[in-house]
This record gives sequence, structure tokens and C-alpha cells, in this order.
Amino acid sequence: MTSTAEPGHEPAVETPTHAVVVVEQIPFPASVSPDAADVPDAAAADYVAAVDLENAVRRAAIGSDELSWEPDEQLPHLLDEVHSDHRLFGVREQGRLVAVGWYETRREGDAATTAWLDVSVLPEARRRGHGTLLAEHLEQLARAEGRTQVIAYVRSRGEGEPRLLPPTGAGSVPRENDEVRFLLARGWELGQVMRCSRLQLPPDEEALGTVRERARSAAGDAYRLHTWVGRSPERWVDDLAALETRMSTDAPAGGLDEPEDVWTAERWRDEEERSLSGPRTRFTAVVEHVASGRLVGFSQVEAPADRARPAFQQDTLVLREHRGHRLGWLLKVATTDLLLAERPGHPAVFTFNAEENRPMLDVNEAVGFVPFEHEGAWSKKL
Repeated sequence: MTSTAEPGHEPAVETPTHAVVVVEQIPFPASVSPDAADVPDAAAADYVAAVDLENAVRRAAIGSDELSWEPDEQLPHLLDEVHSDHRLFGVREQGRLVAVGWYETRREGDAATTAWLDVSVLPEARRRGHGTLLAEHLEQLARAEGRTQVIAYVRSRGEGEPRLLPPTGAGSVPRENDEVRFLLARGWELGQVMRCSRLQLPPDEEALGTVRERARSAAGDAYRLHTWVGRSPERWVDDLAALETRMSTDAPAGGLDEPEDVWTAERWRDEEERSLSGPRTRFTAVVEHVASGRLVGFSQVEAPADRARPAFQQDTLVLREHRGHRLGWLLKVATTDLLLAERPGHPAVFTFNAEENRPMLDVNEAVGFVPFEHEGAWSKKL
């Protein structure tokens, strides 16, 4: 998730009308469907308002609704009570939500020592201390629960100078931007810069075809491509869980201390079932190493039900020991081909990559992705 905060050091406890401001937890409803008999509409109203708030913040920042999410698209993952812990907090002015904060962690394993945070404040409610109040609340919560670090992905726009570079030296953010000054003042460190890229659909078939042929030639007969829509075949679930675990250790992390996030076949199936219960459709491509019969790479794209909205690239990984055969190229083209064949009409695909991940950026640029925005990946030791 992307955070948008405001500069300042001390929490504000009063609004311009001198009402006391408090941080309250917003419960997740069992459903946001108005037809759900067991869920009154009012039970979902605050959650829907929080999602609308985040979408409004993104819209104000990028001038587009393309990165927006619908409430029912997020909800299945937020209701996970086995593997992950998600909590939502809000601040109101005169009864209206004007700022929200998200708290996410894992329930077990090394990843349980880390909390991922996010703060969003409506543009018209900034510089009143709401961002500071929520940031302090989330950090204090993480500290109280024994987390040893917090991580946040924060949108940074503009070409202003001077620039702040991460330890990798790849990418940068404007040093004087409000969100950058806010984080630095609170003791956060910039560990990485992420690039959000956009592929216009349908893509340039000549460019896509060139990448496709080069990838197939490099992979040769040693690797076999498989694709599907929706639920994963049972034969591949163990391998997919192993790949997802390696995603937490093999993907470039820059200066972040990203913990190993262990996935089991049970967790993979649980997450997949949650995803399938929502309104988005998942498109998967995998690469099998023929000699071993094991999967060594995977990529997924999720598309909303409304074809007027863009699709989103999810995780893509090729195991380190199998790199150098253009398998990333093969997977990227395969998910694009699958989406175009099964769900034509979406205007674009978005993807996020670390700026130091030049091999994957090469793939994206060859296919036709162009930079759209950047995020700083920040961390703080507790």
C-alpha cells in the first residue's frame, strides 16, 4: 500500500473547531454487499468510507482513478484470521473520516517481527496533525506487540532537487517533499525506490512478438510453460508455495530488512480461495524445469470485473538458480497473452518493480511498459 502523510512532529488533538481528535479502530464487515441479510449496511459504511478516502488520496496525487480499489476487492484478504493480521484505524472531523491508517503483520514466523504501515490523509484535512497522530498510534502499537521494525511504501512524486537516494543508488525521491521530510523527522530510512509502470492495452504486437520469440528461443526445450485462469492445479500447489516463500528472499530488497515469509501449500490454497471469492479474476503463468519436473518461476495478473478498469501484475519470480534463460520474459509475455485472450478490453496493466531490478525492468520496457509513478520503501527499527 502507498502512504500519504504530512510533515510535523507532535500529534494534534484538536481540529479547527477545537473538538478532541482520537484514533479509533474501524472493524471489517463480513460483507459489503447490500444484499447480505446478516450485515446491516451501516456495519460496512465506515470501511467503505475508508476505501473511498484512500482512492480520493490517490486520485488527488496522480490525477487518475486507475490505481483505485473497490471495497469488495480488498475485503477477502483483510478477513484472514489464520496467516495475516490486518487492522484499520481512522480519524474524524465532525463525524467524517478524514484520515486512515493501516496495520498489517503476519501471525507467525520471522515475518511476525515486522509490521507494514500505511497512512492516508485527505488533502483538505492535512497540516492538522492527523498524519502524525496516526503514525504515532501505529508505531506504538507495533512496539507494544513486540515488532522489531516497521515498513511503509510511500508515494513520492515530482522532480524537485535535492534528491534522496536509497543505499542501492537506484532511483531517488525529492528530499524536500512533505512526505519525505515527515518520515525523516520520525527516524525512518529510505531503503529502496519502487517504480510503478503502465502497459497500454492492447500492446504493440510487434514488440510483444519479438520478446516472445527471444524468450522461447532462450528457454529452449529445458523449460515448459503452463498457464491457467482461476484455481491452480493441485499438482503445482507445493511448488507455488515454495516460490512464494522465495519471493520474500529472492526479490531485490535494497536496504530493507525484509523477513522471510514462509508459505505452505495450505496457506497458498487459503489465500487463493480468498482471492477467488472476490470479484477479481486471476491469470497465472508458470515455468516448469523439465528435467526435475518442478516449477522454477511464476507470474500472476489480476483483473477487475469491470473491463473499463486496468489489470494489475502481482508477484513475478524466477528462482536465482534458473536465471539467465529469459524465463522472466517468457512469463511476462505469457500473462499478457492470457489476459488478452481471456479478458480483452482492459485499458492497461500496472506493475511495480524495484529500481535496482534492471533485469525485470528490461522485460517490462521491452514489452512496452512505461514509468507511471514512484514509491519510496521506508523502514524504521523499533
